[in-house]
Amino acid sequence: MAEGRIQKALSGFYYVAAGDQIVECKARGRFRYDGCSPLVGDRVEVSFDAHGKGRIDTVLPRRNAFIRPAVANIDQLIMIGANVNPITDPFLIDRVVAIAENAGCEPVVCLNKCDLDPAEHLYDIYRSIGFRVLRTSAATGLGLDALRDALRGKTSAFTGNSGVGKSSLLNALDTSFGIATGAVSERLGRGKHTTRHVELYELPCGAEIIDTPGFSSFETTGLNLELKEKLPECFFALPWRLPIHRVQPHKGKGLLGASGRKRWQDRQRAA
Repeated sequence: MAEGRIQKALSGFYYVAAGDQIVECKARGRFRYDGCSPLVGDRVEVSFDAHGKGRIDTVLPRRNAFIRPAVANIDQLIMIGANVNPITDPFLIDRVVAIAENAGCEPVVCLNKCDLDPAEHLYDIYRSIGFRVLRTSAATGLGLDALRDALRGKTSAFTGNSGVGKSSLLNALDTSFGIATGAVSERLGRGKHTTRHVELYELPCGAEIIDTPGFSSFETTGLNLELKEKLPECFFALPWRLPIHRVQPHKGKGLLGASGRKRWQDRQRAA
């Protein structure tokens, strides 16, 4: 029996860093019945068969865990968005930061592609209510030093809609990663799912970053379910009655301010 951490999850296999080796593992079938599937970032106990193949027997206690992105034990969740092809809906950012703060995980809003559009509106929304907001460009290197500083010494997960440049930013931070990236559809205005698995990468500065598949505004069922489960009052309440203090008790300004309440109101009217 060995203890390690899941570094990568792909097609039902888990790749666990145990000592000085990476062990390819399957998970015990009982995890499906227990509703506790292993996640990248999990500390686990692994056993080996006669052929040296690994099996995850136990998931050790977690600090936090998320459905979308499917990660565990992170210090911060980096919500990457853009204001140009594809444009990130602020309501998507709202949901991600609400879930992150409820899990005791620091949310950071990173606005990419700022060489094409500085995303002033999104920047002003989230800076005005106290969030850490970064502006970057994977293409030109704008803001990469500030992003690297935000990541230093922490375990972070990148999340956001497809095509905003999550993998491109990772490649810009360290060219040795060589992660595949894809173009954005000009006609549809959204990205393709180039990243199809979850994997943890390490930077020389001591940062650990988990890259995750993106999603579009049409594919956020898991995110909605997580919000509904963990913040039911937030999900169902009228915008002006949101229990904001539960999500950001330390800021006292409300989760998303007047503009956030209006977004919740607009969504409820459309429902």
